[in-house]
Amino acid sequence: MKKHIFLLISSSFFLFSACATLNTKSENSYDSKITKTAEELLSEMTLEEKVGQLFVIQPDQLDLKFGSVKNYKYWKSLPASQKKNLQKYPVGGFIIFGGNIKSEKQLKALNAQLKSACKITPFMAVDEEGGRVTRLAKTKSLGLKNVDSMEEIGSTGDIKKARQAGQYIGSYLYDYGFNWDFAPVTDVNTNPENRVIGNRAFGSDPNLVADMAGAYLDGLHSHKVMGCIKHFPGHGDTKDDTHVDFVYVAKNWDELKQCELIPFVKNLKKADSVMMAHVTVPAVSGEEIPASLSTEMIVGKLRGELGYKGLILTDSLGMGAIKKHYGAGNAAVMAFNAGNDIILMPAEFYKAWDGMLEACRNGEISEKRLNESVLRILKTKGY
Repeated sequence: MKKHIFLLISSSFFLFSACATLNTKSENSYDSKITKTAEELLSEMTLEEKVGQLFVIQPDQLDLKFGSVKNYKYWKSLPASQKKNLQKYPVGGFIIFGGNIKSEKQLKALNAQLKSACKITPFMAVDEEGGRVTRLAKTKSLGLKNVDSMEEIGSTGDIKKARQAGQYIGSYLYDYGFNWDFAPVTDVNTNPENRVIGNRAFGSDPNLVADMAGAYLDGLHSHKVMGCIKHFPGHGDTKDDTHVDFVYVAKNWDELKQCELIPFVKNLKKADSVMMAHVTVPAVSGEEIPASLSTEMIVGKLRGELGYKGLILTDSLGMGAIKKHYGAGNAAVMAFNAGNDIILMPAEFYKAWDGMLEACRNGEISEKRLNESVLRILKTKGY
């Protein structure tokens, strides 16, 4: 994917042009040319442009009257009001849901218009796991085959099937203009009462899950689509749903390393991104707080002990485990200061935006911390 972007440099109105090709090799594959370009872009960005890069939202959330992350709209063309709002709130990417999709022509046009309306190449993301969580394959008008659930693929023990699933999904996502799939689920499904993960996982054997997830990522990468291993540090040994409220994991870090963490650890070098779960793990974090808001879990464990250098994003901040207990602005600031690079779908986007902007202005978020994540995002985008 290539796109020219233009940034206004100081008062001279000189246009700086750069090509961006999405980086899907690994989190350690940034070459010197890409890094230099990303640093140049960073040095010319306004505070608003930097903050914007941290957000991945539904296109619907550009509507000032948008009330719920469950209210979806599809457009044949992006409304002028949304284009105007995008200039004021220059977000880093979009996530598309089934309700945003009407037809092949409409979806391709929407994605193309969202890209062209952004100065900096946006992430175009979707939850397209296969099985019961698919946005495109479940839209009948697109005529796509839905791949088997990951549980069905895992039960075969055939790693090639996981790679083929990733290849097929990656092929049509790329064709429709997507560059980021929030898949594969890398949880180990060890609790038969688990409602939210269940057959979305490859199985209960952590080593099998690791191999399957890695092969799936390879398949996505073969079509220049980024993947995302989720939901760190593991949502498999739970029975409740973080979409609704707090969900607790009783294990300590050593216990997690014996099972839940194995698929994550084995795939960190090839993972473009890691999605943080909203599960609460007090034996690790030392506090009653979701992992997605825990500095100990992200900076201490994922970045520190495990050495992960790629993108880290929250699960949707519109989920019950977050929005029932934290205001939109506070949750966004907490998530970012805990170590996330990307803030996904806050319940009230504009309040989250205002909260982040104010935190950057008053020093609650340091310039160094902000630049660190923005640079990582730009490099991942290929600048």
